[in-house]
Parts: sequence; C-alpha cells; structure tokens
Amino acid sequence: MHILTNTYHVFNLPAEPGQDVELDMGCGKGSFTLQLAQRYPQRLVLGSDLMIGRLGSVRRKRDRLNLKNLVLLRASNLALASFQLPPNCIDRLHLLCPDPWPKRHHRIKRLVCTDFISRLQRILKPGAILHLSTDHEPYYEDWLKMLGYFPNLIEYPEGIADITDIKSDFERQWNARGMEVRHLCRKLIAE
Repeated sequence: MHILTNTYHVFNLPAEPGQDVELDMGCGKGSFTLQLAQRYPQRLVLGSDLMIGRLGSVRRKRDRLNLKNLVLLRASNLALASFQLPPNCIDRLHLLCPDPWPKRHHRIKRLVCTDFISRLQRILKPGAILHLSTDHEPYYEDWLKMLGYFPNLIEYPEGIADITDIKSDFERQWNARGMEVRHLCRKLIAE
C-alpha cells in the first residue's frame, strides 16, 4: 500500500509500457476493485481510498488472491486528480456511489463538481473512460447538467459494457433494498 496523504509529489505508476491503467477512486471495501483486477490481469488496477482500515482489508484479500496487478493508494481523490498522478495516465476511471451529501447545506461537500471534473481530465488519457454511479437521483441529475459543460466528454455507454455484472459493495447493498443505482459513462475526446 502506498500512503500518499500529506505528500506533494507525483506517484510513479508501476505500469508496463502500453499497459492499460484503471483507477477505482474511493474503492471502499474493494469488492469492485478486486473483481476488476481478477478479470483483467493484464491491466494495472489502482484502488484508492482514505480509510486505511479498508485498504488494509483490501490488501489482505489482494494478497490472498495473488493479484500482482492491483496497487493500493491511500490518497484523497482531489489530490490524486490534481497533482499526485501523472498527466494522461488513466485509461478508465471509476467513481462509484460517492457520498451524495443530500442535505442542501451539505451539498458543498460533494466531490463531483465542475472543478473536480476539470481536474479528472488532467489524469485521463485521450480516449479514456469516465464511469460514475450513484443511487441518489438528484445527484445523478446534477451530474448530467455538469457534464453538459464538458463537450469533450461524450456519452459512451459501451465504455462499461464489459463490467456491468461487477457491482460495488454499495451497489449490491442498494440493490438488495430495491434501490436503483444509475451509471454514467463518458469518453474523453481531444478538443
């Protein structure tokens, strides 16, 4: 596990030349991340989270499954997007069920905003896939409005067609309660 909190340097990805890199931001307990690494052993899969206990659990599962292609990062999503990852290094980025902060006076704490989307574009390669999901319909509607400001992020549902059967822990939890989790997929095109 690499601890990037309170560091101000670029993390050098241990990717092989030409290797696809996927990032699961806020990987939580790691169910989605681990399944992704198992399905695609030829890709470098990054799982990031702030909660070190969760990452420790994911690390133990990774080691038990002998997943050599999974790298865990303790980091803030904002710092990763802003300066801790090299520019143009991510082929597919997953941000699944981030906290919607549904109360009006808490919305300022939401991660996904126009500033964050701008920062994400720094780390996405041209042609990269941005995959977002939420169980909170108003947050989803806000994303649709926000993404309208980014014409270089085009709708691309086929960008996640290969992983629709892989569910995050939160998605499984919401589905068990009869709640729908909505997914958005965008492809970054050159401006």
